[in-house]
Amino acid sequence: MGLGLVDPILPSLAKDLQASPSQVELLFSSYILSMGIAMLVTSTVSSWLGPKRTLLGGLILIIVFSFAAGSSNSISEIVGFRAGWGLGNALFVATALAVIVGAAAGGIGTAIILYEAAIGIGIATGPILGGILGGITWRGPFYGVSTLMLVALLATAFTLPKGAAPTRRVSIVEPLRALRHRGLATMGATAFLYNFGFFTLLAYSPFPMHLDAHGLGLVFLGWGIGVAVTSVFLAPRLQARFGTLRTTYFVMGSIAIILLVGGIFTSTPTILIIDVIASGLFLGVNNTLITQAVMKVSDVERPVASAGYSFVRFIGGSIAPYLAGRLAEAYSPHVPFFFGAVMVTAAAFVLFLGRRQLGAIDAPETSLEHQAVIIEELEAAAGA
Repeated sequence: MGLGLVDPILPSLAKDLQASPSQVELLFSSYILSMGIAMLVTSTVSSWLGPKRTLLGGLILIIVFSFAAGSSNSISEIVGFRAGWGLGNALFVATALAVIVGAAAGGIGTAIILYEAAIGIGIATGPILGGILGGITWRGPFYGVSTLMLVALLATAFTLPKGAAPTRRVSIVEPLRALRHRGLATMGATAFLYNFGFFTLLAYSPFPMHLDAHGLGLVFLGWGIGVAVTSVFLAPRLQARFGTLRTTYFVMGSIAIILLVGGIFTSTPTILIIDVIASGLFLGVNNTLITQAVMKVSDVERPVASAGYSFVRFIGGSIAPYLAGRLAEAYSPHVPFFFGAVMVTAAAFVLFLGRRQLGAIDAPETSLEHQAVIIEELEAAAGA
């Protein structure tokens, strides 16, 4: 929800603080860059503190920095506080995934679906709340995030068991070493390129729509519902019938077409709005399939593999929003969508080139012994 709350206020933030779109996009870039770099230490921190303390520490950072961002008076201040916010988010998100995978019954696939469902529901409901708060003042969504994370802090503190003490200290360089695995490196490079399309749709598209905060909240409510529904209900069915790779090729091709349509009809808000909402149907499937593939593609411990992969993909995610704003300012509002389409196509091509390294991603998880090994790895690395 915290991610979605801020999206509807981007145009009004630019107007009220007299900032250009590329300057406002730095809110995403600093946040995501901080997350990407912090991902290298999430496994290390979790192995020292244990998962519960790591989650609580991450939430405290988000509460403090989101409140500080809402109390700021300039774009540069908000950009700086968003970097601290990203550090907290990294500690929370990476550790939460490891905890969920370790605790959920039914194997990795079930855990990832639960994880993506929670993210999808949050992304769907965040924008409408952000639109309501943003209609009052652009500071409202920042304070709203702080309040939501306080609720999450209390829920985590009182409902999550402490868990066993970590049995092994994870080195800070292990996530980088994990990228030596060609399959994991392929997935990281794929996500790096794909994020240019994803963040064009998420972070840049609000500007050419020319809607107020309430209108943008409704648009991204529809977008988020699509993400949530397809990630939970459609992705598993397509994966079971066609396999991960063939489904991902098709979905990425569809996203590239959606971006092309957005580029052609950037100046027609009605078509652009429909286009962005429709993109959620494909992004939900793609996010679930890629996350599952990362958790299964290598024999590297899952939290370490997730940290290394996330470092690479978030570097792409940090470049994408600012670059989209700069391309629009230097050339035209249409160009970011065309560029995003090219990058998503490149992502599908990289995935195709590395397909021989991805043979394990559709391996069945019916073996109890296989599932026990996964749980032991997660307990050892994250103390779950």
